[in-house]
Amino acid sequence: MSRDVRFWEIRPNKSSKRKKTYEVRWKVGRRAKSRTFETKALAKNFLLDLQLAAKRGEEFSVESGLPESMLQAKKAVTWLDFSVAYVDMKWPYAAPNSRDGLTETLATVAPVLVRDDAPEAPDAKIMRTALRAYYLAPKDRERPRPPEIADALAWLEKASLPLAEVYERRNVRAALNALTLLLNGKPAAAKTVARKRAVLYNAFEYAVELDEFDRNPIDKVKWTPPKLAEEVDWRVVIGPRQMRECLTAVTYVGKRGRGRRLRALFAVLYYAALRPAEAVALHQDDCHLPATGWGRLVLTRSLPETGSRWTDSGSTHEQRGLKLRPAAEVRTVPIPPVLVEILREHIAEFGTAEDGRIFQTERGGIVGSTAYGDVWAATRALALTPEQVTSPLARRPYDLRHAGVSLWLNSGVPATEVAERAGHSVKVLLQIYAKCIDGQQDRANKRIDDALDD
Repeated sequence: MSRDVRFWEIRPNKSSKRKKTYEVRWKVGRRAKSRTFETKALAKNFLLDLQLAAKRGEEFSVESGLPESMLQAKKAVTWLDFSVAYVDMKWPYAAPNSRDGLTETLATVAPVLVRDDAPEAPDAKIMRTALRAYYLAPKDRERPRPPEIADALAWLEKASLPLAEVYERRNVRAALNALTLLLNGKPAAAKTVARKRAVLYNAFEYAVELDEFDRNPIDKVKWTPPKLAEEVDWRVVIGPRQMRECLTAVTYVGKRGRGRRLRALFAVLYYAALRPAEAVALHQDDCHLPATGWGRLVLTRSLPETGSRWTDSGSTHEQRGLKLRPAAEVRTVPIPPVLVEILREHIAEFGTAEDGRIFQTERGGIVGSTAYGDVWAATRALALTPEQVTSPLARRPYDLRHAGVSLWLNSGVPATEVAERAGHSVKVLLQIYAKCIDGQQDRANKRIDDALDD
């Protein structure tokens, strides 16, 4: 074994006469290694896994060229063994929410990827708890196991399918079907199914990288997931006048200025179209707030919220870079005078946290989603009519971001500029907000009228 590892860039395999392939090349000690893949994407994934293993300080086998985590996965006999090895490979550099989703997906499919002759399965809820709280996450494996948890895991370890049999179409279909149901038997949301399918697909891709499968078995199965509604519901979009009324109403919510303390947070979600995780991470140094005119926010970080058991620190928030951006990249968002004034007033009244965060709890902590969600619910009840309160209008704080982006688009700001400010690609922006752009229906109706008049 050796930690003396070097990597080279992926190159097309010129020796392949039938089809263009891609070669990953690396060196362990003095031994040169290579592996060929049918697609460049597979080659990139394999190279990235090798590089991450080297970054973690893993030793590489001089004989096979593989790091310890991959050797463990290759030794996997059953799907359950492979799942644990896959988690160990992904865990160190996965974001907390990704860790949560990873274990959730594997805990969903593991109980269905079992032998046909296995004894009757334990209770589904006990099995899910056993996998999610005692087995899959590395730090949970040493926890003392209650008898029912130990029994459930012992059953699964014996019943789990051999990895080679998972490749069969009927087993792949069973795993995919399991993703469509919640633990209570009700249909899962389309977005949940799509997220879990992506995790399962990547796990199978890892098996391909290790030469356990010759191709991703999901690609062999004709399976239609629930239709995913990607567009924002135009009914959630709140207008500028209604938003001003909400920003007044919020100052009357709660005791000891609880609502007033969050007024600027809601204003940032609307006028700057920030994601909540970006807003709670906003520091005073990120803000250019002139006495007059437009200001700007320079975003560098976010504080996504997740369960404390998925973070390395044990906190419910863990600082990350901006969503869908390289770690060190920034995003600049110009902000209108109304928001500049609100932020200046907020800082003057409440100051900042010790680390410079603009938004903080009364004791200086990070503002959690439950806290600002409760305040926003109370704000809607004060500012909106009873009919509007029961409607989708700005039901969630995140809907304020949707409203802000919609406002920019409907104001005639070019889609490229809106996408840059909002942190989207232009394609995704127009796909998500297609139904929130005013005037399209009227223009279409006018064209149809003109055609009928001919």
